[in-house]
Amino acid sequence: MKNFKDKVVVITGAGSGIGRALALNFSKKGAKLAIADVNEVNLNETADVIKKEGTTVFYKVLDVSKNEQVLKFAEDVKQNLGAADVVINNAGVALGKMTVEETSIEDMEWIMGINFWGMVYGTKAFLPQLKKQETTALVNVSSLFGLIGAKFQSGYCASKFAIRGVNEVLMAELEDTNIQMHSVHPGGVKTNISRNAKGGDQRYSKSFEKLLVLPPEYAAATIVNGIIKNKKRILIGKDAKGGDFAARIAPITLINYVQGKIFKKLQQRIEAKNI
Repeated sequence: MKNFKDKVVVITGAGSGIGRALALNFSKKGAKLAIADVNEVNLNETADVIKKEGTTVFYKVLDVSKNEQVLKFAEDVKQNLGAADVVINNAGVALGKMTVEETSIEDMEWIMGINFWGMVYGTKAFLPQLKKQETTALVNVSSLFGLIGAKFQSGYCASKFAIRGVNEVLMAELEDTNIQMHSVHPGGVKTNISRNAKGGDQRYSKSFEKLLVLPPEYAAATIVNGIIKNKKRILIGKDAKGGDFAARIAPITLINYVQGKIFKKLQQRIEAKNI
């Protein structure tokens, strides 16, 4: 896709972070926006900014872990704006620092419900609309930790690896169709996901947030550019690019090395009370 003027762009998790930055980016390109988020206050803030740009926008509070809500959202988008041209399943959450043993079944179900099933529901709800348009794009946001494992993040990695798996299947299945398929893998983007992580050692979550340095606007621009250039796998940041390369060569060695360095830094900051 080269031109987004008057195209209907759907973005979940648009209340903050990468989702909000994407909404603003597409707004400036003349798209019609359908945005959703579970946080009504944040969603309204994003919508207000877009309205000031003179952009047509439909917005709705949405829990992406509920299939019936996602299906209704897809119907509402079509009724209010027309069939979707670009769908970005971006909504996601994280868990705090926990081992596999410490991670409860309830926590695993919670994160899979939002991150993985939210992507599945969004994909299946909008695919019929995308198929009927001339040229369209389906964008599912995974993570650097959908390329390599991360100690103490079994739930998050499970959900993001699962997204990557479905994305790669869709790339093959949609190859000869009108739908461009994109698997997005952000590295250290400065969003609220770490700050809002559920459970675990919150000191690590707060300190880990300081290691996230890439602006959401940079991530959004990279994603939009990837859609324009039809890049199947969109890697955001040097860490994502390095992780993608190294994971193909020595994934376990990489996990131990990178995670060891990261958590050593976090421990030093916590001990110094610099969190």
